[in-house]
Amino acid sequence: MRASSVECMRIHAAIRASKRSPLLQVVKSAAATIAAWLLAGWVVPGQLPVFAAIAALLVVQPSVNQSLSKALERSIGVIVGVVIAVALGLLLGSPSWIVLLAIVVAMLVAWAFKATPGTGNQVAISAMLVLALGSTPDYAIARIFETLIGVVIGIVVNALIVPPVLVAPARRDLGLLGSELAASLDRLADALPEPQTPAKLQELMLEARLLRPMKDAAEASIAAGEESLTLNPRRSTHREELREMRALLERLSPIVTQTIGMTRAYFDHYDDSIGQEPAVTAIAEQLRRAGHDVRLAVQIADVSPEPETLTSAIPALTAPLVIRPPSSTHWILIGSLMEDLRRIRGELVEEE
Repeated sequence: MRASSVECMRIHAAIRASKRSPLLQVVKSAAATIAAWLLAGWVVPGQLPVFAAIAALLVVQPSVNQSLSKALERSIGVIVGVVIAVALGLLLGSPSWIVLLAIVVAMLVAWAFKATPGTGNQVAISAMLVLALGSTPDYAIARIFETLIGVVIGIVVNALIVPPVLVAPARRDLGLLGSELAASLDRLADALPEPQTPAKLQELMLEARLLRPMKDAAEASIAAGEESLTLNPRRSTHREELREMRALLERLSPIVTQTIGMTRAYFDHYDDSIGQEPAVTAIAEQLRRAGHDVRLAVQIADVSPEPETLTSAIPALTAPLVIRPPSSTHWILIGSLMEDLRRIRGELVEEE
């Protein structure tokens, strides 16, 4: 029963996205397809402009750069597929099995030239459609021209009608990372002086580990935002914003590693007497100061996902922490925490 439920969940995940595509993207795809159908039908009369509609539908992508890539993929695939179909038609005539032969030949040609899977599929599909619907040279040239019409319309629609800029997801994911990173530093600061149960230690470790996938999500969102600006007419408005987000992520990424490392060291070397160590209070205070400065960095970058209590504009990390040598029982843990704090301070404090 449980295996069946898991399989159903996998099927559900395979056919449904985690979130809907933006409605604007759907409208643009529909508009481009309709425009390509009408224009190609007028310019190249006589056949239903299926190739133009398919090309426009495929070319409208989440970014202008992706649209150009898809346009190139579609155009090359159609041209090569049409050439293969016409050549086979002229050599072998029009028996029904020639369609199957064209598919095999098209796939082998794409493989030989190391074409991407998308381009290879386009070659095979185009060859099949041309042979199925008409394999004369005039028909083939008309289909190539028709495809180019659809490609151009798809690019123009995507580039001129509110070209997509994926800045908001980058801002959201980076803000969530900063908030959770500061919270993790605060949680470790609260835990250090207090006795902990195994369950609380495990919870602290699990929460710290969540920082890594959150960092990866922020990295992916910023990369998608940067990619969405490539060849985008609106890029000048958002380029500096994404550059600042990238700089903030590069500051926070090492702190994520150090925070997970400090939590791991505390988890591995914990004993009930650690709270009695004189240096622990000072280290906990430094962790809270580091959490404050992470929030301040996020606030300055204006990427906080939701309004928070106003953070003081004055950085809390000032002079490096200096402590007395710890007892021999805890020197490994205290030394590890001190070294990671030193590195965190190096990322957050701009030395004169």
